[in-house]
Amino acid sequence: MTVVGAVRSDSTERTGGLSAHSVDSIAGSALQLHNRCVLANYRRLFSVPHVLSLLAWSLIARFYTPGLMIAVTFLVVGWTGSYSLAGLVAGAFTLGMALVGPLRGRMADRGGTDRLVLVCGLVFSVGLLGLLLLPASLWWLSIPLALGTGLFNTPASQVVRALWPRLTRGPERQAIYATEATAQELLFVFSPVLTAGVVAFAGAHWALVMLSVLALSGAFGFAFALRRAGVTGPAPVEDGEHGDDTAPGRERSLLRRPALVTMFLMCLLMVSGIMGVDLVIVAWANELNAPQYVMVLASVWALGSLVGGAIAGGLRGRPHLVRRCFASVLGVAVLAPFVPPITHLPTPLLITPLLFLSGMTLAPTLAAVTGRLGDLAPTRRRAEAFGWMATAMSTGGAVAGPLAGALVDLHGIAGGVLGSTVLVLLAALLSLFVSERRPGSGRSGRTRDGSGQEVPSVEEVAGVLDAPPAHGAASSAKTAAGTRDERR
Repeated sequence: MTVVGAVRSDSTERTGGLSAHSVDSIAGSALQLHNRCVLANYRRLFSVPHVLSLLAWSLIARFYTPGLMIAVTFLVVGWTGSYSLAGLVAGAFTLGMALVGPLRGRMADRGGTDRLVLVCGLVFSVGLLGLLLLPASLWWLSIPLALGTGLFNTPASQVVRALWPRLTRGPERQAIYATEATAQELLFVFSPVLTAGVVAFAGAHWALVMLSVLALSGAFGFAFALRRAGVTGPAPVEDGEHGDDTAPGRERSLLRRPALVTMFLMCLLMVSGIMGVDLVIVAWANELNAPQYVMVLASVWALGSLVGGAIAGGLRGRPHLVRRCFASVLGVAVLAPFVPPITHLPTPLLITPLLFLSGMTLAPTLAAVTGRLGDLAPTRRRAEAFGWMATAMSTGGAVAGPLAGALVDLHGIAGGVLGSTVLVLLAALLSLFVSERRPGSGRSGRTRDGSGQEVPSVEEVAGVLDAPPAHGAASSAKTAAGTRDERR
């Protein structure tokens, strides 16, 4: 029996004698719908007003972050000749950014996000320019100046991530989180390259000038995009939320919510493990006295993440957090058997196919984490939640350096990879304790639109699309899509 015949026979039995022509017609329509949905997420996403401009300007507003430590390191080394002192100043920047994340998020949740972004961008840019005016003899003043400047780091990432649930629904939300995670990989590729290029050709001073201009222009552009989109005020309260989540002065600390604390710990461990692999790549190239390998290996890893994120954003259905977290564990662990001292490859370039596959797990996992955090956080405290997420990630990055370095010193490159694997594994194990549904959403997981009517959840719509062909399947899908369009 042919496959088509088997499908036709099975479908006829389950539909009580439905004609073969009707079954073929419905099955064909369902197949066409499935194929369209693969890329339809992106088409629908970028048709939502203001999404593209908000994403683009938020990326520009944080473009300076990955390259900042490079410029600061070269500047302080030029003053003092010490990489240790340069690390101290760079650490002051990181500490300032980590300390202020939750506070900036709470300020953004209360409204006036355009003014907040503008003030932070202006003060941060002035702080970078002030760093340039310090004479070398007063280099020690750069430590408190770096700490104070870091406190005004532009909160573009947490503000825009808190906005996506307000502007998108269902597959579009999945696509925007995947798109943002993928685009952020581009920042970590191009920002260091551009900064290092300016340092090489014009010096660290001009590199900091460039980053200062980018920070200021990005903040102005992002603030204007927020104002034009009309999303500068507090988020509207969604159905099923409690008053103590939103009433000023009555908010419970987000650290008293086990699900959110679990997510923050996941972010800390995940980022620490991922950045540990970055540092292992640098250590491997240094052992071979071939620093050119760093850019090649890191770029291949980032390219894999770009491809993985692009694919994940086009998939149907809600992302499965646990599966993606354990996929990232496998992606890191698979590298260990092919690095010294376990294996001595003739050239590190032979590991690039594995690095590409490993990278493909990164952006989808980070997209699932940010998406789930957006679901779990109270509506009017999402920016604060993403501020805690930023703090956890900064802490994870600070932990990654000394931990990876110690493991490489003790057990070689493979020790560093295994240590990163353990960190990512711990994050994946924590994902098992994260709720699949948002608290207060009810058993059905539905929310309500402006008229008070219930809107089907993502799982319900996905269930309609994945259901066996039957009468009314096409009309049910159209009804669900129409409801989303009305709500939007």
